[in-house]
Amino acid sequence: MIIVPSLLSTYIIPFPTNRVRKRLSEMVENGAAAPPIDGGEISPAAAAPNPMQSQYNSPSLSRKPLLMIEHPKAKAKAKTPNFMTPLGSPIRRAMKMTRLDPQDAWLPITESRNGNAFYAAFHTLCAGIGIQALVIPVAFTILGWSWGIISLTVAFVWQLYTFWLLTNLHESTETGMRYSRYLQLFDAIFGEKMGKIFALFPILYLSGGTCVALIVVGGSTSKLFYQIVCGGGGCPKDPLTMVEWYLVFTSAAVLVSQLPNLNSIAGVSLIGAVTAVGYCTMMWSVSVTEGRLPGVSYDRVKPNTNTEWFFGLLNAFGIIAFAFRGHNVTLEIQGTMPSSEKKPSREPMWRGIQGAYIVIALCLFPIAIGGYWAYGNKIPENGGMLAAIYAFHGRDTSQSVLGLISLFVIINAVSSFQIYGMPMFDDVESKITKRLKRPLPWWLRVISRFMFGYGCFFVAVAIPFLGSMAGLIGGIAVPVTFVYPSLMWIKVKKPQRHGFMWCLNWGLAIAGILLTVLLVAAGIYVVIDTGVEISFFKPH
Repeated sequence: MIIVPSLLSTYIIPFPTNRVRKRLSEMVENGAAAPPIDGGEISPAAAAPNPMQSQYNSPSLSRKPLLMIEHPKAKAKAKTPNFMTPLGSPIRRAMKMTRLDPQDAWLPITESRNGNAFYAAFHTLCAGIGIQALVIPVAFTILGWSWGIISLTVAFVWQLYTFWLLTNLHESTETGMRYSRYLQLFDAIFGEKMGKIFALFPILYLSGGTCVALIVVGGSTSKLFYQIVCGGGGCPKDPLTMVEWYLVFTSAAVLVSQLPNLNSIAGVSLIGAVTAVGYCTMMWSVSVTEGRLPGVSYDRVKPNTNTEWFFGLLNAFGIIAFAFRGHNVTLEIQGTMPSSEKKPSREPMWRGIQGAYIVIALCLFPIAIGGYWAYGNKIPENGGMLAAIYAFHGRDTSQSVLGLISLFVIINAVSSFQIYGMPMFDDVESKITKRLKRPLPWWLRVISRFMFGYGCFFVAVAIPFLGSMAGLIGGIAVPVTFVYPSLMWIKVKKPQRHGFMWCLNWGLAIAGILLTVLLVAAGIYVVIDTGVEISFFKPH
């Protein structure tokens, strides 16, 4: 003990022993709260720092956790068991969540946290526009002008609202926990068991399945681009097969995938976004410029039976629902941003989404309206606008324009592969780093991403009929966009019962569940009615 004299009184200050000093040093180094000293307890204020301030304890930043330790008042000598102190209470668990896992600094999604609204816009735009948007005019042949535009508008507003829900669920203001992965948020709210049953497969399909689809689209378009460039007559006698074109595209995608983290591919996403806007704009511009086809009709397609009409209607709704994508990577994109109490990450993320979806609206609505105006009921069911351009204007349109459209589709597919592959890279690397207990060596990262890329190539080649079941499998993934965000909002935010937000989110969730059930039923009907040509290792 050290006696410190004073004019007014004498204070007795406990001097920590070597053992206590060593323990304090370990706790500071590990970023944890300090233990009780000599029977004293840490005050709740010290044990539970501001949740949002603790965001700065991210391993990706250079700061060390700061301990907010107050001098404890003298207590009775009887020591309280640890499980009764704040260290063993829910506050302690909240602190553990707030202090980010050092493993996050080793994973591609959370390795870098210097993203901004522009990065968010690039990623969202690249992920949000895809080849599926070119099929929207096909839905109009069944729905007609009025219901087609209404359905597209409702779906656009609906999915934009669920984007807003997800951005506000990304970080908890109570615990300071940041949920940088969709499945992580779902598990935290509903439990891991429910996550494995309802969320795991849809999320994996929207990531891995999309990468497989991109290989098919990119490979087939690469073959078409090559034929346009060589002019038919200049092509070699033994051209590449479709499998070899898949391999060429996969090799390009895997090469770009070696960029380490999500922030590092911001430039790739920008290129992908520009090319997506480019080929959408060029397609509807060519269609409108060339004018309507002779004898075009806007009458709704009338099937022979009511059953065919009903499932055709569901198929049209499914086409519009599938046109919007990217919700499975929203939290991942937001996880690349810094966040604090004064500047939470939801603000730049929402600005980026708004900017991206203004551009997306300027692409999707002209594609739908212009394409249906130009081709009416004659638009091909398979391929949509892309097939219509080559079928009806292949000879009238300049070959350089057709080649540029194909090139843009290929570049966008390579860029989108990086966005949708990143959650899979993150999941694989998280399992490896848990075992290694250290960052992934560069050579192991290269091997893991090569294995994923060529694994998708193998699926695309081995199961070419997977596209015939896209409606069925895609229907299972619809809740990720239209159902789960509303249910998670109700569970976390607990809005007033029968209030506006409560009614709105329950209504949207129920409508999304009904849509999911109907789309799955329609997918089953299509598979049964049209059949599936099962042919392994024979892509068309």
